[in-house]
Amino acid sequence: MNETHQFQETIRREAGLFQEIARHTSSVIVGQERLLNRMLIALLCNGHVLIEGVPGLAKTLAVRTLAATLGVKFQRIQFTPDLLPSDIIGTQIFNPRSGEFTPHTGPLFASIVLADEINRAPAKVQSALLEAMEERQVTLGDQTYSMPDPFLVLATQNPIEQEGTYLLPEAQLDRFMLKVLVTYPNRNEERQILDRMGSDSPSLPVAIASAQALSSAREVVKRIYVDEKIKDYVLNIIFATRDPGSAGLSDLTGLIEYGASPRASLALLRAAKAGAFLRGRGYVTPDDVKQIAPDVLRHRLVLSFEAQADGLNADTILERLLNRVPVP
Repeated sequence: MNETHQFQETIRREAGLFQEIARHTSSVIVGQERLLNRMLIALLCNGHVLIEGVPGLAKTLAVRTLAATLGVKFQRIQFTPDLLPSDIIGTQIFNPRSGEFTPHTGPLFASIVLADEINRAPAKVQSALLEAMEERQVTLGDQTYSMPDPFLVLATQNPIEQEGTYLLPEAQLDRFMLKVLVTYPNRNEERQILDRMGSDSPSLPVAIASAQALSSAREVVKRIYVDEKIKDYVLNIIFATRDPGSAGLSDLTGLIEYGASPRASLALLRAAKAGAFLRGRGYVTPDDVKQIAPDVLRHRLVLSFEAQADGLNADTILERLLNRVPVP
């Protein structure tokens, strides 16, 4: 068996475990396949996810269920306007007997953290969270503590209630690898929810994977082949968000104030590789890039006043852009 076939067999074996994770999670969660797929992609890429949706769509249950299948520590933090940085990262407690300070780590030290209603937290708390997300470490006093591995922040936002909220700055939004929009289930899915959960609370699945298995899968994802034409396709998409006119999209000129950053280029390529892995392939196709692009880019575009006045949003603009950037 040559090296290519061996690698393909490795992908099938490793991806099979994540397909099993998806099946176990779907036994609890109904109709959130897209959210689950994006969470798995973020796990494989060591990224973070911003989840936006109205209350009652099982966002918390989906995250808790995923953590249960992986057998890792899960922590939910409810963000409120009176929250302090020490409430999430911890603090140092003075011991009068020894005369020394003892570090007491906060709830952020978990493998999967649900930051519920993150936009209700003030700027200082958001900054503390930013260091943990980007640097994978926090500072208590003069000591620096590393976050566990894996470390995944899944933050939620409520799009319909703005009272008592703080807009997330663009710098922090850019730290989220993906932004996923969660919508209402369809009628058949909601009927399944009634049948499955109407009389009892769902029981979480047992752990079928481990942090070691995740680490092994991440190494396989890094080896997924990306053709030079695919890399150019990624760059064409990113540069079209920065200067639509030069990409032949003159009708989008003036609608995007600021386009996607180089961090977005990396995130798009890595997410496409993880998507190919979950589909059991050892190479990336243009469709892998196109499918994940809206989730990678929608929170990274700053629209102009003209676009907002016309009632346009990032998804509308991205749809036009992706339909017209030439596919290799």
